[in-house]
Amino acid sequence: MKRLQYFIESRAFGVCTMLGDKLGFATSSIRLSFIYLSFLTMGSPVIIYLALAFWMNVQKHLRRERSTVWDL
Repeated sequence: MKRLQYFIESRAFGVCTMLGDKLGFATSSIRLSFIYLSFLTMGSPVIIYLALAFWMNVQKHLRRERSTVWDL
């Protein structure tokens, strides 16, 4: 079970982990509430999840590209 959890977490975008770290909640509770909300609202939180994943990816690339002020 731990191998399956590691595989899924390494392949996913890490949105739930980032939210858990920023807000101080357990990552597992955020994942469970995301799953429950997805079932109750017919999948609309998936759009929010993908938008957050896109934003995290953009931030990662912006931080990596411009390491100093003089690198233009």
